[in-house]
Amino acid sequence: MSLHGQYDPQNVFAKIIRGELPCYKIYEDEQVLAFLDLFPQSYGHTLVIPKQVAARNLLEVDGATLAQLMAVVQRLSKLLVEELQPDGVQIAQFNGAPAGQTVFHLHLHIIPRFAGDSLGIHASQQADAEQLKALQARLQKRLEQ
Repeated sequence: MSLHGQYDPQNVFAKIIRGELPCYKIYEDEQVLAFLDLFPQSYGHTLVIPKQVAARNLLEVDGATLAQLMAVVQRLSKLLVEELQPDGVQIAQFNGAPAGQTVFHLHLHIIPRFAGDSLGIHASQQADAEQLKALQARLQKRLEQ
């Protein structure tokens, strides 16, 4: 897909927002949803998406929504750093297929980075469901504190 185009309301993230597909939810409010990536680049890889906006990428979103997204990204980045103690944390966002975007619903990646990690942009292996459930519970518990 190119950088420009029509928003597809049948994309995987739109289906997650509508409850048609499951996710390992970490955080949700009226505007933002965050969940663990099924194909993580690193342990704790989290996706943060807007719920009310049909934006394919950064170029199509209003500033207020972007500010809300970034506030949640910052909050969850701190949470992940506190809980997982990574050596670094990467925040990534891709716009258009040539830039690495594969789901055309605006989203940001929070990727805890550990010494020796590869810095590729796409993971090839699906995460273990039990490991995702356990991490989801840990992170949700910490958010409640």
